[in-house]
Amino acid sequence: MPLHPSPLRPLGPGAHFGVKEVEAVLVEHYPRLVRLAYVTLPPSLGRHRRVLAAHTAVQRALHGRARPAPGPGAEGIPAPRSADGVVDGTRTPAYATVRLRVVRSALAYDRKPRWWPGRVPAPAALRPSMPVVRGLRLFPRAGGMDEFALDRALADVPAAVRAALGLRLLESLSGDAAQTLLTDAGVRDPGDAVKAAAQLAGSDHERVRRMLGSGEFDPCTLQTRPGDLLRRRHRVRAGATALALLIVAGGIALTAGPVSDDAPSRAVARRATVPGGALDPTALLRTPPEQWADTSRVDFSAWPPRGGRIGDRELLERALDSWAAPRPDVAVTRTPGTAVVAPVQPPQLLFAGDLDGRTVVLFHDGGVRVVRYTEPLSGKGVPALDFARADDADVTTAAALSVSRTATSARYLLAPWITEPTTRDLLAPDTPARPLDVDGDGITAAVPRPDQGGGCGSWPAMQLRSSERIVEKHAFLLTDLGDLAPVHLTHTPAPGSGAPARRPREATGADALVGWARTACSLRDLRGSGVRAVNNWHFAVQPLPGTRSTADWVCTRADTWRGPGRVLVQFVPPAASPSARAEVVSDRRNSALCSRFGQHVVAGTHWKSPAGAWYVLAAGSRAVRRVEVGGSVHGAAAGTTLAVRAPRDAVFRVTAGLHDGGAAPSAR
Repeated sequence: MPLHPSPLRPLGPGAHFGVKEVEAVLVEHYPRLVRLAYVTLPPSLGRHRRVLAAHTAVQRALHGRARPAPGPGAEGIPAPRSADGVVDGTRTPAYATVRLRVVRSALAYDRKPRWWPGRVPAPAALRPSMPVVRGLRLFPRAGGMDEFALDRALADVPAAVRAALGLRLLESLSGDAAQTLLTDAGVRDPGDAVKAAAQLAGSDHERVRRMLGSGEFDPCTLQTRPGDLLRRRHRVRAGATALALLIVAGGIALTAGPVSDDAPSRAVARRATVPGGALDPTALLRTPPEQWADTSRVDFSAWPPRGGRIGDRELLERALDSWAAPRPDVAVTRTPGTAVVAPVQPPQLLFAGDLDGRTVVLFHDGGVRVVRYTEPLSGKGVPALDFARADDADVTTAAALSVSRTATSARYLLAPWITEPTTRDLLAPDTPARPLDVDGDGITAAVPRPDQGGGCGSWPAMQLRSSERIVEKHAFLLTDLGDLAPVHLTHTPAPGSGAPARRPREATGADALVGWARTACSLRDLRGSGVRAVNNWHFAVQPLPGTRSTADWVCTRADTWRGPGRVLVQFVPPAASPSARAEVVSDRRNSALCSRFGQHVVAGTHWKSPAGAWYVLAAGSRAVRRVEVGGSVHGAAAGTTLAVRAPRDAVFRVTAGLHDGGAAPSAR
């Protein structure tokens, strides 16, 4: 009796696929299946674990439970042939079954309960196992800014939407076929997932298809870099030390009773349990002072250590020990989505020095986090630990870190590539920027913070310029929202007649500053939420009925370090004051709206004309060809804007059709 069924047997109703059929599909189509799994998996896994999980999801398909082959009239028909007579293996029933298993396995990574600790291995029932790679980190080849933006947009949507996007664009399935597959994979609302995927792709599906087919999303063509490989000797020695300490501690416990609770004993125990010498001050990474001017990675990893106490071993030991196991008297804060765990390898030292009555130590942890430890110089007060995300930082988002903060001001450590530091008030766009003093270590003078109370009389920001030594000399704006890293502010201008879509640009021009003067106060709602950057997109300009004036429609999108964003749609009518606040007409969370992968939007609001008449105004982005209003008031107009007379309290909904036949998502 053969070990496996013959691969040549007929596939009639009720037949099952054997191991040989599935193995043949995996061998022939392994790269495309792994790419589909990689797109479906949550970007929050990180690129290394996402690569491993993608390969795991495909290889597990070989061992999936056998299922009946589709019957006649479904996919049980013979596979079609291409023009050269070759059978298209991606349309066979065996391939469809394997693809379903891969999608189901990739979706399982998003089904882990949110309460489950991210760094603690979940049981097999909650999280599929994946291979372990020691000493190396694996990454797909880096793409351009478009691919990077697409990957961040994928982090904003559920796994079902990512799977639908991969099925529609990578697998070229129809909407109905993708919906059917997602239903079989256990997705609750497959129709909504397919629609959301269509909105994410926008009108240019081919461009998104090309990006998904690029090296950025290819987990089979990989780059490697050392992780703990270069420090393996330290880890082996630390492991041997830990084992010896455990043996000694066990012997003491058996012979002398409870272990002493003094601070030195706790510190020794912590250093013994953290691998790789991560708590050894002598193993801290220290970047050479001039490396920032000759590197392709301009981020926190290029910062040299600065400050008068970078050689203070006792201080660095206290900071690392507190990081690994904070005492009860240490105040700990973190931005959302930041892990408060000990370092797994020696972190990078950025700063150690005395400032404003406290000692400050700044670390950068492997490209993922920045950590600040502070303790009072006088002995009065408590130490503090602050954790924040810092993954994928760049020239602008790695330009400064807060080292000291009061209720009214903050001082920053600037990146070594920063020149011409200045400050300005966003609510006074016509006022020139003022020079900002910086000492020899890169520490700024006190910079006013935005008002923490209910008022909004000013909105301070730093305007910095990057050095021409990194061939990226340009000015940009940063503002304080309460986190370790200030927030990067950008601007997307209003559409011109027939002009192509524009990318966000630095908000230092006259038009950008005028726009931020009207919308800066809306940033108050974003404090302490781990925001990385905020962009003001002027998506429409609307003539106001009965006047010769126009109003702007602005989509203010805040992107967080962890991925999800928040969107405020604001209506900006003419005003006597250049800083008069815009009206927020919509507030959306965890949406791709108003990003590069949510380029279509329509919104509406009530407006009172100077003559006292009330209107419903609506506007859509550049691809909108028709705007309609329904509810207790009705109206329609060709183009991107609409104005309809309506009572002040009229209840309405706004819809819009696109030039390609689709519909723009409403921001209301």
